[in-house]
Amino acid sequence: MIKTLALTACTLAMTALASTAVHAKTDPLKAFPAAEPGYQRIVIKLPPVKNPDLYRVQLIPGKVIDADCNTRGLRGEIDEETVKGWGYNYWKVEKVGPGPTTMMACPVGTSSRKFVPVYSDDDLIRYNSKLPVVVYVPNDVELRYKIWRAPEKAKVGLAE
Repeated sequence: MIKTLALTACTLAMTALASTAVHAKTDPLKAFPAAEPGYQRIVIKLPPVKNPDLYRVQLIPGKVIDADCNTRGLRGEIDEETVKGWGYNYWKVEKVGPGPTTMMACPVGTSSRKFVPVYSDDDLIRYNSKLPVVVYVPNDVELRYKIWRAPEKAKVGLAE
């Protein structure tokens, strides 16, 4: 009886390991749709961290354009969507166009190539190193990102 239980436990452990190995080899990108015409799929693979709840990823879509000394921005939308049947989230950047700019008179010849970001309130997303961050952007848009980390301890607000 003990040998049978030990053999069963060993078999279950081997099955679990084999199942894990199969899932590890499965490409998680297969769940995500291909890029639509006019779009490209950007994939960001985040490294594992000790406490992912302290981290956020900032998505910064934008364009590299000829710009003068004025401060510029682009308008656009970053929409979060879910892969049907999988529950995985992905993001789509849409409606990228001219945004706010200052109107200063710039010295002649001060134009240069600059990255101009899309300003959005929806650019911070949850950190998850178990799945890739998948973002669909128009072909003429570049995606940059930053990883933000909060301190371990929260500060206490004081009543005044």
